[in-house]
Amino acid sequence: MYTSISASQWGSPTASRRALLIHGLTMSSQSWEGVAQLLAAEGFFVVAPNLLGHAWRRGTDYRVSTLAEDLRPYFVMDMSYDVIIGHSLGGTVTLSLLPFLPNTKDTTVILLDPAIELTKETADKCENWFLKEIANVRTADDHMAENPAWSRGDSLIRALGVSMCGRTVVEGVFKHNSPWSFSGLFKNIPPHVTITVLASDPALGGICHLEHVPCDVARLHAKVFIGIGHWIQYEDLDIIMNEIPLRRAKL
Repeated sequence: MYTSISASQWGSPTASRRALLIHGLTMSSQSWEGVAQLLAAEGFFVVAPNLLGHAWRRGTDYRVSTLAEDLRPYFVMDMSYDVIIGHSLGGTVTLSLLPFLPNTKDTTVILLDPAIELTKETADKCENWFLKEIANVRTADDHMAENPAWSRGDSLIRALGVSMCGRTVVEGVFKHNSPWSFSGLFKNIPPHVTITVLASDPALGGICHLEHVPCDVARLHAKVFIGIGHWIQYEDLDIIMNEIPLRRAKL
């Protein structure tokens, strides 16, 4: 893995396939380590940007559209990706990136428990939870105790992400995107894009509910996983990898 203040990278830049991974609120590009390593082993060059306000990147405007616009350089000169994955807030940002995608390549988009629709009550609850996380940054041991399925590495990266994100970022994200309603971004999915929404168990902190995902839109599919919490990439990598078209050798 190569990491800078703007992004992390895995695999060879000359690889024939590319993946773009977009993290969630109070996370960082490094939070994709597990998924990225698997993709790199499958022959992908993987890029994970740090969103504005995260990993010490400064920002003042935290509208989802602004977070997406900040990622436009990743699409210069018709740069295309075989796979794009977004988690939580990053899932919403990913939907905002659809107009940037060149129509020269089929793209698989995977949204991990994306923050699509939040009532004011739920948004306030989420904001307070994130603010508490920032005010009292927990250790890797704390995360592992609360989440037995997490590895120590993922727990360390989670703690690091929180430590590199400030209170003003959390407050700005919820203030600048109120009311929180982004299901309209599912309209007009480009013909070369297929989107799969992987929703977490609502009883375990899942924030994406199937009723938030239109059921009559072409190339859009949704699944809910009972027993899996919001941090899908820390709990079950197979769920994600099963949605990615891979080139398997013929037996």
